Amino acid sequence: MRVDKYLWCVRYYKTRNMVTEACKKNHITVNGQVAKPSKEVFATDQITFRKDQITQTITVLDIPPNRVGAKLVDIYRKDETPIEVFQHLELLKLSKEHYRKTGDGRPTKKDRRDLIDFENEADDE
Repeated sequence: MRVDKYLWCVRYYKTRNMVTEACKKNHITVNGQVAKPSKEVFATDQITFRKDQITQTITVLDIPPNRVGAKLVDIYRKDETPIEVFQHLELLKLSKEHYRKTGDGRPTKKDRRDLIDFENEADDE
């Protein structure tokens, strides 16, 4: 089975086109060699790919006949990505939230006008 179809079948990518783009950017390797989308994968092959700032490593256990449900994915692959990588990603997300919350930032013109109106109302009282 082609590597693009395999990664799509085991639900690592939403579309085969996304896998093809990752292959063109050299984000996918099979047994240590950069893979084109048409590279054939077989049982016991090791696939390494970079997705969402994580370098994931999986071993092909079997070839699925078609795209499989999320509960059946473990039959066809073995995830060998270290847990520390996922913990590091969570830590990065938390550290980004510490510095700036989503939606906070520089006030807009409307915010400034609302503040001026609020100050004027307070002065009138």
